[in-house]
Amino acid sequence: MKALTLITTLVLSLHLLAAEKPNVLFIIADDLNDFPTYMGRYPDAKTPNLDTLAARGMAFQNAHCQYPLCGPSRASFMTGMHPLTLGYTTHMTDEALQKKAGQMGTSLLHSYFSKHGYKTMAVGKICHKHVPKGSVDLSGGRGDFSAGLGRLGKHWNVKGTSTDWAAAPEKDVQMPDYEAAQWAIERLQEKHEKPFMLMVGFLRPHVPWYVPQKWYDLYPDVNTLTKPPYRKDDLNDVPEISKKLNIDPRMPTTEELKLRGQWGDLLQSYLACASFTDHYIGEVLKALEDSPYKENTIIVLISDHGYHMGEKNTFQKHSLWERSSHVPMVIAGPGVKPGQSSKAPVGLIDLYPTLLDLCGLPANAKNEGNSLLPLIQDPDLKWEHPVLTSWQGNNIAVQDEQYRYIRYDSGEEELYDHSKDLNEWNNLATDPRLDGVKKRLAAEMLQPKAKPER
Repeated sequence: MKALTLITTLVLSLHLLAAEKPNVLFIIADDLNDFPTYMGRYPDAKTPNLDTLAARGMAFQNAHCQYPLCGPSRASFMTGMHPLTLGYTTHMTDEALQKKAGQMGTSLLHSYFSKHGYKTMAVGKICHKHVPKGSVDLSGGRGDFSAGLGRLGKHWNVKGTSTDWAAAPEKDVQMPDYEAAQWAIERLQEKHEKPFMLMVGFLRPHVPWYVPQKWYDLYPDVNTLTKPPYRKDDLNDVPEISKKLNIDPRMPTTEELKLRGQWGDLLQSYLACASFTDHYIGEVLKALEDSPYKENTIIVLISDHGYHMGEKNTFQKHSLWERSSHVPMVIAGPGVKPGQSSKAPVGLIDLYPTLLDLCGLPANAKNEGNSLLPLIQDPDLKWEHPVLTSWQGNNIAVQDEQYRYIRYDSGEEELYDHSKDLNEWNNLATDPRLDGVKKRLAAEMLQPKAKPER
């Protein structure tokens, strides 16, 4: 009888714990730039599910990654620390990231939640590969970027990049993201006795841009697709280090694709992948809506970095310009008023402390970002925390609500006024009237801690 009473008490305690703490559904798209319709930057994308999610919560319209490359960016938001602090300038294994976090006296985001009573589950790409082995209660693994097709090499067979595009495979069920979505849906249909963190990482729209033909059919006429803003003379006013550091020679150039007549084809492929991802994000969100957890689950939607789609004469991430760092970021659920948006500069690094606040967990003193809870409570709040993005060592961009200031190891600079020049066509770094702006933003830069790997 005593044993039965003890078990009953334990079950009741678990139910109370689950009721007290909100669940977290953390969705990560790979290489998704600011094309989703709700962001207002590109007119042709069909992203109804992301748009609906943005309307349900807070859309951060000026959100940026801390490193324009998958591994270091994910290392940053999963530790709440800057890549310069972590010392990462390239990819790392998930286990190496976990070890590094431990050495620095902290835990990865999901491990911190686990320590505070959460059930943790993951599928797809969360850290650079998946998650460290044994670090979650349930793992759905991760699929292959090429969807098992290998390298078709139909359009861009260049060593060092997986850039390529094709309408393949034949069916969605053959795509790893389909499997990831189904795995997540099954978890949301199960009964959980503890609050949970469910992390779902989608591989698309990362290259190679392979998805079935039906997603291409959403964009049937490549000739009518809107081309992103581009000027052939765009880079005439930037220092040589900028061209060397920010342009990856392995990637297609806008001029080359214009000559080939393929700019529209590449846009179609990227948009097809974005719409495919949007659909399966929608399937996961629908499963949450149909579950007992819909009223008590915080939803976070992000991408790990942005992507150039012809701007600056390139198709890539890997740059300190706004196109590489600007990302979708939406937070919805309990404690978040629907229909809000903010233009405050925020970073993916801010997610860790924000989720701790939203879930009522103790703060992690190692977090270098800022909790966004004050902005969620008051979107018009004056926000005085510029966001930093670094690339290949101590080359750093600082973004506030109006300006983007880039300073290279060499001391050379770029400065753009986004209130007048969101395309970053006019480098104002040599204008003496803006010396005060540069000085103010330079003061926000982290002290150099990492050197690029050679």
